Amino acid sequence: MAWSAAQYVKFEDERTRPARDLLAQVPDLPAGPAFDLGCGPGNSTQLILERFPSTPLVGIDGDEDMLEAARKRLLGLRFERADLTAWTPPQGAALFFANAVFQWLPKHIDLLERLVDALAPGGTMAVQMPDNLDEPSHLLMQETAEERAFAGAFHGRAIRRVPLPSPRTYLERLAPKAAKVEVWHTVYYHPLASANAIVEWVKGTGLRPYLDALPANRRKDYLAAYAEKIRRAYPAMADGRVLLRFPRLFIVAVKAR
Repeated sequence: MAWSAAQYVKFEDERTRPARDLLAQVPDLPAGPAFDLGCGPGNSTQLILERFPSTPLVGIDGDEDMLEAARKRLLGLRFERADLTAWTPPQGAALFFANAVFQWLPKHIDLLERLVDALAPGGTMAVQMPDNLDEPSHLLMQETAEERAFAGAFHGRAIRRVPLPSPRTYLERLAPKAAKVEVWHTVYYHPLASANAIVEWVKGTGLRPYLDALPANRRKDYLAAYAEKIRRAYPAMADGRVLLRFPRLFIVAVKAR
């Protein structure tokens, strides 16, 4: 799946807010390195650097465009390209931080268990994932894909993400490996300029697999059909803006000292 750092940072403040909220729940770290997994263009990496300036920090991402943007943003910091499904977490890490990446990865609870196992005593794994597949912004992606004009391009392809497991599942899997595990949801309400702004937002994330599956000459038509549905689903408020509801799931696991 192709990513675009420029598209992603169009809504950088809104996208970074959950990372700030997640980092606020990370306790003081023991000795050891920190890793920003799925670091993207470095917006979350910068927060970690500011909070823990004396901790060695590495950004990990699977997309070169994102990594290039991160390297330009944080000169001199170490960034590495890796597929997180195959990446081996180094033992003795003080922090594994992941803002909006693990929702894309199959069987990610297995990966989270490996991260907790690799933590140093007193280390923290902090994860945030969008939990918005049942929101109109995402339901309408699939609805548009199923229209006769586009269905052929998606035939036999599983584009829609698998829903996240229940909070109970995360707790039951991670609690035996950690001294403390916290799981919670936060729902953000983002006032955006227009329904078209919602389309621009999801073009940088959730809409990417749909657009990548389409022939280049069909993407414009798909976006137009999707945008019309979004305009109906998100009516303007009194000031002309629209309100994007965005639920997110947070997990913080702290290993025993």
